[in-house]
Amino acid sequence: MPIKIPDNLPAHKILSLEGVPLITQHDALIQDIRPLKIVILNLMPDKIQTETQLARLLGHSPLQIELYLMKIGAHQSKNTAHTHLLSFYQNWEELQDEYFDGLIITGAPLEHIAFTDVTYWQELQAIFDWSLQHVSKIFSICWGAQAALYHFYGLTSPLLPAKRFGIFQQKINSNHQNHHLMRGIDDSAAVPVSRHSETQAADISNIKHLTTLLDSDEAGPCLVDDSYAQYVYMFNHLEYDSHTLRDEYQRDIAKNKKIDLPQHYFPDNNSSAQPINIWRSTAHLLFRNWIDDIYQSTPFDITQIKARHIPVTYKDQHQTQKQGVLS
Repeated sequence: MPIKIPDNLPAHKILSLEGVPLITQHDALIQDIRPLKIVILNLMPDKIQTETQLARLLGHSPLQIELYLMKIGAHQSKNTAHTHLLSFYQNWEELQDEYFDGLIITGAPLEHIAFTDVTYWQELQAIFDWSLQHVSKIFSICWGAQAALYHFYGLTSPLLPAKRFGIFQQKINSNHQNHHLMRGIDDSAAVPVSRHSETQAADISNIKHLTTLLDSDEAGPCLVDDSYAQYVYMFNHLEYDSHTLRDEYQRDIAKNKKIDLPQHYFPDNNSSAQPINIWRSTAHLLFRNWIDDIYQSTPFDITQIKARHIPVTYKDQHQTQKQGVLS
């Protein structure tokens, strides 16, 4: 089944040329199928690029998907045209009475700022809490994943000595090879990484209902499943295009920022060479597994989504452990 997105959304033309199945409002109604309602909270500066990347992955699902785009109302984007936001995005306040089968929360270039100092932190916290009542499953990415773990459990993400940047092999945890999100994924999978901070593996393991599915000796935790909140925390960027890391590298070089060549990315470490995409199949498999999980668990009457509540004691306990009070 195809994905339903607005005809004049920039992603529509790109995905149509790529052969991604798309559907019009008219055809969707004829099929008489309840589509899965997926909303993307897009926190990235280049919203058009990110919405296209995610729509591409969602569009290869066998299920019909209706895509919504959400933005933070308290934040004015400097990198995406205001007309684009007005045409295709809704503020969370406009959607907070709605129910969704899935929510994707993107990353944001905010790792050098304390979570509580982010200008829209209060609104983002409200969205996290809202999602537990109004969304069946949530997929959070990079900074969005770190922010959710800090909000729910008090887990911090210290800055790394240098940006972790490149393509890193991630291994499936041997105890969770049969996890539903890992179906069809190789034991070792290449994943793009681009971040300045890292949630600590030891902190994750201290919370019993957080399950680390993918991680790397070289690049740390990658994918964590939260059976309590029904969140997936992806600290890296499987949605990236072949050239995204190259573009980030060239952007930072142009701004005279200190940046190393992305590791394991350019053939022969030649920045003029065309990168080879070795993560595309893993990206499609993971998102398809996530959508299948939604389909298997979401109620037909979407308003009957099972609400979750995370006791504040989880956050309190972690913070107390950090202070050395608990053994």
